[in-house]
Amino acid sequence: MQINRNLTVKSSVHNKPIVTDIFYLKNNTKKPLVIFCHGYKGFKDWGAWNLAAETFADNNLFFVKFNFSHNGGTLENPIDFPDLEAFGNNNFIKELDDLEDVINWVTANPEFKNEIDIENITLIGHSRGGGIVSIKASENNKITKLITWAGVSDFGVRFPEGEQLQGWKKLGVSHILNTRTLQKMPHNYEFYQNFKDNEARLTIKNAVDKLNIPHLIVQGKNDEVVLPQEAKNLHLWNSKSELVFIEEMNHPLGCTQPWECSEMPFHLQKVVMESINFVLNN
Repeated sequence: MQINRNLTVKSSVHNKPIVTDIFYLKNNTKKPLVIFCHGYKGFKDWGAWNLAAETFADNNLFFVKFNFSHNGGTLENPIDFPDLEAFGNNNFIKELDDLEDVINWVTANPEFKNEIDIENITLIGHSRGGGIVSIKASENNKITKLITWAGVSDFGVRFPEGEQLQGWKKLGVSHILNTRTLQKMPHNYEFYQNFKDNEARLTIKNAVDKLNIPHLIVQGKNDEVVLPQEAKNLHLWNSKSELVFIEEMNHPLGCTQPWECSEMPFHLQKVVMESINFVLNN
């Protein structure tokens, strides 16, 4: 298996690198391309994502995962959040720009021209990344399939309201404690302002309503972060979508960080195999 980690994809808009991994069997055969987007407070090496990537590649898929340029990681340290300034300056539009850059980079790279079927491209997103890939799939006609893992259905409802929102505006920044790293992670008010400035584009319902490509929605019944109703919403908005509920699965799909086992957790195994079968059979 060919595994190249921590490659640098240059952003066409922003001044930070998009740190990227690729996994594939180098066999001079054009394979379906799968691009994975992590979620909020996530990164490409979180939990068992590397084991998932290897499983996709073992099934003769070309798998790409990456850190959003402003997720808080760096090229030198792509795990966790050494760059909290970048994290505070992140927004949904930057993430959509990053994903566009990764799509363009991998599909135009001459090194991969005999390994990728550029007419067979699937986007997968976990949690907040599920919202990002849903929007991108609706606006980029290169995308031929969409999969969300515990994907959000609405960005707007996740912002504070009333006095809390006004306090955020007045201070210009708010902080959330990362209970794992114990970092106070900043969110600049510009994040909310950017959402409001681009609300029509960033309304996930608007995107999903327009989809006419195969669409798989995978959701855990025990998810307390993205509730099962959000998956039902996505399914309702796209009558051609396929909805799969997994019993007892939580939001991180059974993973923890760090993941020190040599095998994926049971629930992630189910999610990955559902996804692989969907890519190969649609």
